[in-house]
Amino acid sequence: MQDGINSPMSEHIQPQQNNPATHGLFNANHEVSVDNLPITGTMPAWLHGTLLRNGPGKINAGDQQFRHWFDGYAMLHKFAFQNGQVSYAGKYLESQAHQSAKDAGQITYTEFATDPCRSLFGRAMAVFNHTVTDNAKVSIAHFADQFLALTETPIQVEFDAETLKSVGVFNYEEGLVGQMTTAHPHFFDEHMFNIVTRFGAMSYYRAYRVDQDMNSVRMGAIRTGKPSYMHSFGMTKNYVIVTEFPLVVNPLSLLFWLKPFIENFNWEPKRGTPFYVLNRHTGELVGRYECDPFFAFHHVNAYEQGDELILDIDAYPDADIVTQYYLNRLKDPTLQLPHGNMTRFIVPLKGKRVRSELISDACIELPHIDYKHYNTNPDYRYVYGIGLHEAHQQGFYNQLVKIDVQSGHDIIWYEADCYPGEPVFVPSPNRQAEDDGVLLSVVLDAAHETSFLLVLDARTLDELARATLPYPVMFGFHGIYVPEDA
Repeated sequence: MQDGINSPMSEHIQPQQNNPATHGLFNANHEVSVDNLPITGTMPAWLHGTLLRNGPGKINAGDQQFRHWFDGYAMLHKFAFQNGQVSYAGKYLESQAHQSAKDAGQITYTEFATDPCRSLFGRAMAVFNHTVTDNAKVSIAHFADQFLALTETPIQVEFDAETLKSVGVFNYEEGLVGQMTTAHPHFFDEHMFNIVTRFGAMSYYRAYRVDQDMNSVRMGAIRTGKPSYMHSFGMTKNYVIVTEFPLVVNPLSLLFWLKPFIENFNWEPKRGTPFYVLNRHTGELVGRYECDPFFAFHHVNAYEQGDELILDIDAYPDADIVTQYYLNRLKDPTLQLPHGNMTRFIVPLKGKRVRSELISDACIELPHIDYKHYNTNPDYRYVYGIGLHEAHQQGFYNQLVKIDVQSGHDIIWYEADCYPGEPVFVPSPNRQAEDDGVLLSVVLDAAHETSFLLVLDARTLDELARATLPYPVMFGFHGIYVPEDA
Protein backbone atom coordinates (compact mmCIF):
# COMPACT_ATOMS: atom_id res chain seq x y z
CA MET A 1 0.00 0.00 0.00
CA GLN A 2 1.74 3.15 -1.22
CA ASP A 3 -0.88 5.86 -0.74
CA GLY A 4 -1.89 5.18 2.83
CA ILE A 5 -5.56 5.64 3.64
CA ASN A 6 -6.09 8.90 1.77
CA SER A 7 -7.77 7.67 -1.39
CA PRO A 8 -9.87 4.56 -0.73
CA MET A 9 -10.53 2.78 -4.00
CA SER A 10 -13.74 1.37 -2.54
CA GLU A 11 -15.72 4.11 -4.29
CA HIS A 12 -14.81 2.61 -7.67
CA ILE A 13 -15.72 -1.03 -7.03
CA GLN A 14 -18.94 -2.12 -8.69
CA PRO A 15 -19.28 -5.84 -7.97
CA GLN A 16 -21.58 -7.84 -10.21
CA GLN A 17 -23.12 -9.56 -7.19
CA ASN A 18 -22.97 -9.11 -3.48
CA ASN A 19 -20.81 -11.04 -1.12
CA PRO A 20 -23.13 -13.49 0.73
CA ALA A 21 -21.77 -12.05 3.97
CA THR A 22 -23.55 -8.75 3.27
CA HIS A 23 -26.46 -10.08 5.35
CA GLY A 24 -24.14 -9.38 8.26
CA LEU A 25 -22.99 -6.00 6.97
CA PHE A 26 -26.00 -4.14 5.61
CA ASN A 27 -29.09 -5.42 7.47
CA ALA A 28 -29.91 -3.13 10.38
CA ASN A 29 -30.26 -5.05 13.63
CA HIS A 30 -33.59 -5.26 15.44
CA GLU A 31 -33.99 -4.19 19.04
CA VAL A 32 -35.59 -7.36 20.34
CA SER A 33 -35.80 -9.54 23.44
CA VAL A 34 -36.30 -13.32 23.28
CA ASP A 35 -36.76 -15.35 26.46
CA ASN A 36 -35.78 -18.74 25.05
CA LEU A 37 -33.87 -19.19 21.82
CA PRO A 38 -34.43 -22.50 20.02
CA ILE A 39 -31.44 -24.76 20.69
CA THR A 40 -29.91 -27.53 18.61
CA GLY A 41 -27.60 -29.90 20.44
CA THR A 42 -26.95 -29.77 24.18
CA MET A 43 -26.05 -26.53 25.89
CA PRO A 44 -23.53 -27.12 28.72
CA ALA A 45 -25.53 -27.11 31.94
CA TRP A 46 -22.69 -25.41 33.83
CA LEU A 47 -22.93 -22.25 31.69
CA HIS A 48 -24.48 -19.72 34.08
CA GLY A 49 -23.67 -16.18 33.08
CA THR A 50 -23.91 -13.61 30.33
CA LEU A 51 -22.16 -13.05 27.02
CA LEU A 52 -22.10 -9.33 26.17
CA ARG A 53 -21.10 -8.24 22.70
CA ASN A 54 -20.54 -4.90 21.00
CA GLY A 55 -20.40 -3.81 17.38
CA PRO A 56 -22.19 -1.83 14.67
CA GLY A 57 -25.94 -2.37 14.53
CA LYS A 58 -26.67 -0.32 11.43
CA ILE A 59 -24.59 1.57 8.92
CA ASN A 60 -27.00 4.30 7.87
CA ALA A 61 -28.96 7.30 9.11
CA GLY A 62 -31.87 8.20 6.90
CA ASP A 63 -30.69 8.02 3.29
CA GLN A 64 -27.03 8.42 4.24
CA GLN A 65 -24.80 5.39 4.55
CA PHE A 66 -21.54 5.04 6.39
CA ARG A 67 -18.47 4.12 4.38
CA HIS A 68 -16.57 1.74 6.64
CA TRP A 69 -17.18 -1.30 8.86
CA PHE A 70 -15.79 0.70 11.80
CA ASP A 71 -18.38 3.49 11.40
CA GLY A 72 -21.77 1.95 12.27
CA TYR A 73 -23.93 2.84 15.26
CA ALA A 74 -23.11 0.72 18.30
CA MET A 75 -25.41 -2.08 19.37
CA LEU A 76 -25.12 -4.17 22.51
CA HIS A 77 -26.08 -7.86 22.52
CA LYS A 78 -26.78 -9.92 25.63
CA PHE A 79 -26.98 -13.71 25.71
CA ALA A 80 -27.92 -15.02 29.17
CA PHE A 81 -27.32 -18.69 30.02
CA GLN A 82 -29.34 -20.49 32.69
CA ASN A 83 -30.17 -24.21 33.14
CA GLY A 84 -29.31 -25.12 29.57
CA GLN A 85 -31.44 -22.30 28.11
CA VAL A 86 -30.36 -19.09 26.39
CA SER A 87 -32.16 -15.75 26.26
CA TYR A 88 -31.22 -12.84 24.03
CA ALA A 89 -31.62 -9.06 24.06
CA GLY A 90 -30.28 -6.52 21.58
CA LYS A 91 -30.32 -2.77 22.10
CA TYR A 92 -28.64 0.18 20.40
CA LEU A 93 -26.19 1.95 22.66
CA GLU A 94 -27.81 5.15 23.90
CA SER A 95 -25.32 7.69 22.58
CA GLN A 96 -25.61 11.31 21.57
CA ALA A 97 -24.31 10.40 18.12
CA HIS A 98 -27.09 7.88 17.50
CA GLN A 99 -29.85 10.04 19.01
CA SER A 100 -28.72 13.06 16.99
CA ALA A 101 -28.81 10.99 13.79
CA LYS A 102 -32.33 9.74 14.56
CA ASP A 103 -33.54 13.28 15.26
CA ALA A 104 -31.93 14.75 12.14
CA GLY A 105 -32.53 11.81 9.81
CA GLN A 106 -28.90 11.95 8.74
CA ILE A 107 -25.36 11.38 9.97
CA THR A 108 -24.38 14.23 12.27
CA TYR A 109 -21.14 13.12 13.97
CA THR A 110 -17.84 12.32 12.26
CA GLU A 111 -16.95 8.65 12.61
CA PHE A 112 -13.87 6.60 11.74
CA ALA A 113 -14.09 7.02 7.95
CA THR A 114 -17.26 9.04 7.39
CA ASP A 115 -17.63 12.81 7.65
CA PRO A 116 -21.14 14.31 7.52
CA CYS A 117 -19.76 17.74 6.50
CA ARG A 118 -19.69 17.18 2.77
CA SER A 119 -19.51 20.80 1.62
CA LEU A 120 -16.31 22.84 1.80
CA PHE A 121 -18.12 25.37 4.00
CA GLY A 122 -19.37 22.61 6.28
CA ARG A 123 -15.89 21.18 6.66
CA ALA A 124 -14.45 24.61 7.40
CA MET A 125 -17.07 25.19 10.09
CA ALA A 126 -16.28 21.75 11.60
CA VAL A 127 -12.80 23.05 12.41
CA PHE A 128 -14.37 25.54 14.83
CA ASN A 129 -17.28 23.40 16.03
CA HIS A 130 -15.94 19.85 16.10
CA THR A 131 -17.78 17.34 18.26
CA VAL A 132 -16.33 14.04 19.45
CA THR A 133 -18.48 10.99 18.82
CA ASP A 134 -19.58 8.85 21.75
CA ASN A 135 -20.51 5.99 19.41
CA ALA A 136 -18.62 3.37 21.42
CA LYS A 137 -19.01 0.32 19.20
CA VAL A 138 -15.79 -1.70 19.50
CA SER A 139 -15.42 -3.54 22.79
CA ILE A 140 -16.68 -3.99 26.35
CA ALA A 141 -14.87 -3.77 29.68
CA HIS A 142 -16.03 -4.93 33.11
CA PHE A 143 -14.15 -2.97 35.73
CA ALA A 144 -14.90 -1.67 39.24
CA ASP A 145 -18.42 -3.16 39.04
CA GLN A 146 -19.08 -1.08 35.92
CA PHE A 147 -19.65 -2.09 32.32
CA LEU A 148 -18.12 0.19 29.70
CA ALA A 149 -18.67 0.28 25.95
CA LEU A 150 -15.37 1.31 24.40
CA THR A 151 -14.07 2.71 21.15
CA GLU A 152 -11.03 4.74 20.05
CA THR A 153 -12.49 8.12 20.92
CA PRO A 154 -11.93 9.12 24.57
CA ILE A 155 -15.60 8.83 25.60
CA GLN A 156 -16.24 5.48 27.29
CA VAL A 157 -19.98 4.84 27.77
CA GLU A 158 -21.13 3.10 30.95
CA PHE A 159 -24.22 0.88 30.61
CA ASP A 160 -26.40 -1.32 32.79
CA ALA A 161 -25.68 -4.98 31.97
CA GLU A 162 -29.28 -5.99 32.74
CA THR A 163 -31.19 -3.36 30.77
CA LEU A 164 -28.39 -2.34 28.35
CA LYS A 165 -29.32 1.28 29.03
CA SER A 166 -26.57 3.91 29.17
CA VAL A 167 -25.96 5.33 32.65
CA GLY A 168 -22.96 7.64 32.24
CA VAL A 169 -19.59 8.23 30.64
CA PHE A 170 -15.96 7.96 31.67
CA ASN A 171 -13.04 10.03 30.32
CA TYR A 172 -9.35 9.64 31.08
CA GLU A 173 -8.69 13.38 30.87
CA GLU A 174 -10.43 16.65 30.06
CA GLY A 175 -10.45 18.37 26.67
CA LEU A 176 -11.86 15.57 24.50
CA VAL A 177 -11.09 17.25 21.16
CA GLY A 178 -7.60 16.33 20.03
CA GLN A 179 -7.24 13.00 21.75
CA MET A 180 -7.82 9.33 21.02
CA THR A 181 -7.42 6.20 23.10
CA THR A 182 -7.19 2.48 22.45
CA ALA A 183 -10.24 0.23 22.49
CA HIS A 184 -8.38 -2.41 24.53
CA PRO A 185 -7.34 -1.36 28.03
CA HIS A 186 -5.42 -3.78 30.23
CA PHE A 187 -6.33 -4.89 33.75
CA PHE A 188 -3.80 -5.69 36.45
CA ASP A 189 -3.66 -5.43 40.27
CA GLU A 190 -7.25 -4.12 40.38
CA HIS A 191 -6.35 -1.24 38.06
CA MET A 192 -7.23 -0.43 34.45
CA PHE A 193 -4.47 0.82 32.13
CA ASN A 194 -4.74 2.56 28.79
CA ILE A 195 -2.93 4.84 26.35
CA VAL A 196 -4.33 8.24 25.37
CA THR A 197 -2.84 9.88 22.28
CA ARG A 198 -2.91 13.67 22.60
CA PHE A 199 -2.57 15.42 19.23
CA GLY A 200 -0.93 18.85 19.06
CA ALA A 201 2.04 20.85 17.81
CA MET A 202 3.95 18.24 19.79
CA SER A 203 1.96 15.06 20.36
CA TYR A 204 2.15 12.53 23.19
CA TYR A 205 1.23 8.97 24.02
CA ARG A 206 0.09 9.21 27.65
CA ALA A 207 -0.16 6.13 29.85
CA TYR A 208 -2.99 6.14 32.39
CA ARG A 209 -3.83 4.03 35.44
CA VAL A 210 -7.41 3.96 36.78
CA ASP A 211 -8.33 2.75 40.28
CA GLN A 212 -11.50 1.12 41.62
CA ASP A 213 -13.05 4.53 42.27
CA MET A 214 -12.53 5.42 38.59
CA ASN A 215 -9.84 7.98 39.40
CA SER A 216 -7.30 8.23 36.58
CA VAL A 217 -3.62 9.00 37.09
CA ARG A 218 -1.19 9.84 34.30
CA MET A 219 1.77 7.47 34.72
CA GLY A 220 4.08 8.68 31.99
CA ALA A 221 4.24 10.03 28.45
CA ILE A 222 6.12 9.54 25.18
CA ARG A 223 6.62 12.49 22.85
CA THR A 224 6.08 12.02 19.11
CA GLY A 225 6.00 14.26 16.05
CA LYS A 226 3.63 12.13 13.96
CA PRO A 227 1.27 10.00 16.08
CA SER A 228 0.47 6.47 15.01
CA TYR A 229 -2.98 4.91 14.60
CA MET A 230 -3.15 2.67 17.65
CA HIS A 231 -5.96 0.21 18.41
CA SER A 232 -4.24 -1.66 21.27
CA PHE A 233 -0.97 -1.84 23.19
CA GLY A 234 1.09 -4.35 25.15
CA MET A 235 1.54 -4.82 28.89
CA THR A 236 3.54 -7.19 31.06
CA LYS A 237 3.77 -7.39 34.86
CA ASN A 238 6.31 -4.55 34.96
CA TYR A 239 6.11 -2.75 31.63
CA VAL A 240 3.76 -0.91 29.27
CA ILE A 241 4.72 -1.29 25.60
CA VAL A 242 3.61 1.22 22.95
CA THR A 243 4.04 -0.08 19.39
CA GLU A 244 4.27 2.87 16.99
CA PHE A 245 3.11 1.48 13.64
CA PRO A 246 4.11 3.63 10.64
CA LEU A 247 0.47 4.48 9.85
CA VAL A 248 0.90 8.04 11.05
CA VAL A 249 -0.69 11.48 10.87
CA ASN A 250 0.46 15.07 10.77
CA PRO A 251 -1.48 16.50 13.75
CA LEU A 252 -2.30 19.65 11.77
CA SER A 253 -4.40 17.49 9.44
CA LEU A 254 -6.60 16.52 12.38
CA LEU A 255 -6.76 20.11 13.59
CA PHE A 256 -8.30 21.27 10.30
CA TRP A 257 -10.32 18.04 9.96
CA LEU A 258 -10.77 18.30 6.18
CA LYS A 259 -11.05 14.50 5.87
CA PRO A 260 -12.62 11.76 7.99
CA PHE A 261 -10.34 10.69 10.85
CA ILE A 262 -8.54 7.69 9.35
CA GLU A 263 -8.04 9.27 5.92
CA ASN A 264 -5.63 11.77 7.41
CA PHE A 265 -3.18 8.94 8.14
CA ASN A 266 -0.43 7.83 5.75
CA TRP A 267 1.64 4.66 5.52
CA GLU A 268 5.32 5.61 5.95
CA PRO A 269 7.26 2.31 6.11
CA LYS A 270 10.67 4.02 6.18
CA ARG A 271 9.89 4.96 9.78
CA GLY A 272 9.91 1.31 10.80
CA THR A 273 7.87 0.26 13.83
CA PRO A 274 9.59 1.33 17.05
CA PHE A 275 8.57 -0.19 20.39
CA TYR A 276 8.54 2.21 23.37
CA VAL A 277 8.77 0.61 26.82
CA LEU A 278 7.58 2.37 29.99
CA ASN A 279 8.07 1.13 33.54
CA ARG A 280 4.56 0.26 34.74
CA HIS A 281 5.32 1.29 38.32
CA THR A 282 7.17 4.59 37.76
CA GLY A 283 6.07 5.67 34.29
CA GLU A 284 9.69 6.21 33.25
CA LEU A 285 10.74 5.52 29.65
CA VAL A 286 12.96 2.41 29.69
CA GLY A 287 13.89 2.61 26.03
CA ARG A 288 13.04 2.81 22.34
CA TYR A 289 13.61 -0.36 20.32
CA GLU A 290 13.70 -0.50 16.52
CA CYS A 291 11.78 -2.96 14.35
CA ASP A 292 10.96 -3.41 10.67
CA PRO A 293 7.66 -1.88 9.50
CA PHE A 294 4.45 -3.79 10.15
CA PHE A 295 0.86 -3.06 11.21
CA ALA A 296 -1.60 -4.57 13.67
CA PHE A 297 -4.91 -3.93 15.33
CA HIS A 298 -4.41 -6.39 18.16
CA HIS A 299 -1.72 -7.17 20.68
CA VAL A 300 -2.60 -10.69 21.82
CA ASN A 301 -0.36 -11.28 24.84
CA ALA A 302 2.94 -10.15 26.33
CA TYR A 303 5.23 -11.42 29.05
CA GLU A 304 8.73 -11.10 30.47
CA GLN A 305 11.49 -13.61 29.86
CA GLY A 306 14.74 -12.65 31.54
CA ASP A 307 16.00 -9.42 29.99
CA GLU A 308 13.55 -9.68 27.10
CA LEU A 309 9.91 -8.79 26.54
CA ILE A 310 7.89 -11.21 24.42
CA LEU A 311 4.94 -9.76 22.51
CA ASP A 312 2.59 -11.93 20.45
CA ILE A 313 0.81 -9.72 17.93
CA ASP A 314 -1.66 -10.37 15.09
CA ALA A 315 0.55 -8.70 12.47
CA TYR A 316 0.19 -7.54 8.86
CA PRO A 317 3.00 -6.46 6.51
CA ASP A 318 1.27 -3.10 5.95
CA ALA A 319 -1.96 -1.24 6.75
CA ASP A 320 -3.91 -2.25 3.63
CA ILE A 321 -6.38 -4.17 5.83
CA VAL A 322 -7.81 -0.81 7.01
CA THR A 323 -8.70 0.10 3.43
CA GLN A 324 -10.15 -3.34 2.71
CA TYR A 325 -12.80 -2.82 5.40
CA TYR A 326 -14.53 -0.06 3.42
CA LEU A 327 -18.09 -1.29 2.91
CA ASN A 328 -18.03 -1.07 -0.88
CA ARG A 329 -15.07 -3.40 -0.88
CA LEU A 330 -16.68 -5.82 1.53
CA LYS A 331 -19.64 -6.14 -0.87
CA ASP A 332 -17.36 -7.65 -3.49
CA PRO A 333 -17.63 -11.48 -3.55
CA THR A 334 -14.14 -11.68 -5.08
CA LEU A 335 -12.58 -9.74 -2.20
CA GLN A 336 -9.44 -11.32 -0.76
CA LEU A 337 -8.74 -9.88 2.67
CA PRO A 338 -5.09 -9.59 3.72
CA HIS A 339 -4.02 -12.19 6.27
CA GLY A 340 -3.11 -11.29 9.80
CA ASN A 341 -0.69 -13.80 11.29
CA MET A 342 0.32 -14.59 14.84
CA THR A 343 3.85 -13.20 15.08
CA ARG A 344 6.21 -13.10 18.05
CA PHE A 345 8.29 -9.97 18.68
CA ILE A 346 11.24 -10.12 21.08
CA VAL A 347 12.25 -6.80 22.65
CA PRO A 348 15.77 -6.89 24.17
CA LEU A 349 15.76 -4.54 27.16
CA LYS A 350 19.57 -4.43 27.01
CA GLY A 351 19.68 -4.06 23.23
CA LYS A 352 18.16 -1.90 20.48
CA ARG A 353 16.80 -4.15 17.72
CA VAL A 354 13.52 -6.09 17.98
CA ARG A 355 13.51 -9.61 16.52
CA SER A 356 10.42 -11.31 15.11
CA GLU A 357 9.36 -14.82 14.21
CA LEU A 358 6.21 -16.21 12.62
CA ILE A 359 4.21 -18.38 15.02
CA SER A 360 1.63 -19.60 12.50
CA ASP A 361 0.76 -18.88 8.88
CA ALA A 362 -2.96 -19.35 9.60
CA CYS A 363 -5.05 -16.26 8.91
CA ILE A 364 -6.45 -14.85 12.17
CA GLU A 365 -8.28 -11.72 13.28
CA LEU A 366 -10.23 -10.67 16.38
CA PRO A 367 -7.85 -12.83 18.47
CA HIS A 368 -8.96 -13.89 21.94
CA ILE A 369 -7.20 -15.62 24.84
CA ASP A 370 -8.20 -16.62 28.34
CA TYR A 371 -7.19 -13.13 29.46
CA LYS A 372 -8.15 -13.45 33.11
CA HIS A 373 -5.94 -16.46 33.77
CA TYR A 374 -3.20 -16.28 31.12
CA ASN A 375 -2.53 -12.63 30.33
CA THR A 376 1.21 -11.89 30.91
CA ASN A 377 1.74 -15.63 31.59
CA PRO A 378 4.70 -17.11 29.63
CA ASP A 379 3.10 -20.57 29.80
CA TYR A 380 0.02 -19.62 27.79
CA ARG A 381 -0.61 -21.68 24.66
CA TYR A 382 -3.91 -20.97 22.93
CA VAL A 383 -5.27 -18.12 20.82
CA TYR A 384 -8.74 -18.24 19.25
CA GLY A 385 -9.99 -16.06 16.40
CA ILE A 386 -11.74 -15.79 13.05
CA GLY A 387 -10.01 -16.46 9.75
CA LEU A 388 -10.28 -17.47 6.11
CA HIS A 389 -10.67 -21.08 5.05
CA GLU A 390 -7.75 -22.35 2.99
CA ALA A 391 -10.03 -23.48 0.15
CA HIS A 392 -12.39 -20.48 0.35
CA GLN A 393 -10.21 -17.36 0.52
CA GLN A 394 -12.59 -14.96 -1.23
CA GLY A 395 -15.20 -12.96 0.65
CA PHE A 396 -15.47 -12.35 4.37
CA TYR A 397 -14.04 -14.25 7.37
CA ASN A 398 -15.59 -17.73 7.24
CA GLN A 399 -13.98 -19.93 9.88
CA LEU A 400 -12.90 -20.10 13.49
CA VAL A 401 -9.30 -20.95 14.22
CA LYS A 402 -7.42 -22.09 17.32
CA ILE A 403 -3.64 -21.64 17.30
CA ASP A 404 -1.19 -23.29 19.67
CA VAL A 405 1.50 -20.61 20.01
CA GLN A 406 4.00 -23.11 21.40
CA SER A 407 3.81 -25.55 18.48
CA GLY A 408 2.30 -23.36 15.73
CA HIS A 409 -0.34 -26.04 15.14
CA ASP A 410 -3.89 -24.90 14.35
CA ILE A 411 -7.33 -26.44 14.11
CA ILE A 412 -10.47 -24.92 12.60
CA TRP A 413 -14.25 -24.89 12.61
CA TYR A 414 -15.85 -24.31 9.22
CA GLU A 415 -19.35 -24.62 7.78
CA ALA A 416 -20.35 -23.54 4.28
CA ASP A 417 -22.19 -20.19 4.03
CA CYS A 418 -21.44 -19.40 7.68
CA TYR A 419 -19.45 -16.39 8.90
CA PRO A 420 -18.46 -16.48 12.58
CA GLY A 421 -17.62 -13.59 14.88
CA GLU A 422 -14.98 -13.33 17.58
CA PRO A 423 -14.85 -16.52 19.71
CA VAL A 424 -14.99 -15.87 23.46
CA PHE A 425 -13.45 -18.52 25.72
CA VAL A 426 -15.29 -19.62 28.87
CA PRO A 427 -13.45 -22.01 31.22
CA SER A 428 -15.31 -25.04 32.54
CA PRO A 429 -15.64 -25.55 36.31
CA ASN A 430 -12.66 -27.37 37.84
CA ARG A 431 -10.87 -27.35 34.52
CA GLN A 432 -7.73 -29.42 34.07
CA ALA A 433 -6.12 -27.61 31.13
CA GLU A 434 -5.90 -24.14 29.58
CA ASP A 435 -8.37 -25.02 26.82
CA ASP A 436 -10.80 -26.93 29.04
CA GLY A 437 -13.96 -24.96 28.33
CA VAL A 438 -16.13 -23.69 25.51
CA LEU A 439 -15.99 -21.05 22.79
CA LEU A 440 -18.97 -18.77 22.15
CA SER A 441 -19.31 -17.15 18.72
CA VAL A 442 -22.19 -15.33 17.00
CA VAL A 443 -22.34 -16.77 13.47
CA LEU A 444 -24.11 -15.42 10.39
CA ASP A 445 -25.94 -18.20 8.52
CA ALA A 446 -26.11 -16.59 5.07
CA ALA A 447 -28.06 -19.46 3.49
CA HIS A 448 -30.93 -19.02 5.97
CA GLU A 449 -30.49 -15.25 6.40
CA THR A 450 -30.23 -15.46 10.15
CA SER A 451 -27.61 -15.76 12.90
CA PHE A 452 -26.97 -18.25 15.67
CA LEU A 453 -24.90 -18.46 18.82
CA LEU A 454 -22.42 -21.29 18.36
CA VAL A 455 -21.00 -23.23 21.32
CA LEU A 456 -17.85 -25.27 20.65
CA ASP A 457 -15.67 -27.53 22.75
CA ALA A 458 -12.55 -25.32 23.01
CA ARG A 459 -10.23 -28.34 22.98
CA THR A 460 -11.42 -29.85 19.70
CA LEU A 461 -13.67 -27.16 18.13
CA ASP A 462 -16.41 -29.77 17.93
CA GLU A 463 -19.90 -28.30 18.04
CA LEU A 464 -21.85 -28.76 21.25
CA ALA A 465 -24.89 -26.59 20.59
CA ARG A 466 -26.29 -23.63 18.72
CA ALA A 467 -29.07 -21.19 19.67
CA THR A 468 -30.78 -19.60 16.67
CA LEU A 469 -31.74 -15.93 16.52
CA PRO A 470 -34.82 -14.67 14.67
CA TYR A 471 -32.76 -12.22 12.57
CA PRO A 472 -29.27 -11.86 11.13
CA VAL A 473 -26.95 -9.92 13.42
CA MET A 474 -24.52 -7.45 11.91
CA PHE A 475 -20.86 -8.44 12.24
CA GLY A 476 -19.54 -7.05 15.48
CA PHE A 477 -16.13 -6.83 17.07
CA HIS A 478 -15.54 -7.79 20.69
CA GLY A 479 -17.32 -9.14 23.73
CA ILE A 480 -16.89 -10.57 27.21
CA TYR A 481 -18.39 -13.40 29.22
CA VAL A 482 -19.45 -12.54 32.77
CA PRO A 483 -20.07 -15.47 35.16
CA GLU A 484 -23.24 -15.30 37.21
CA ASP A 485 -21.28 -14.83 40.42
CA ALA A 486 -18.94 -12.12 39.06
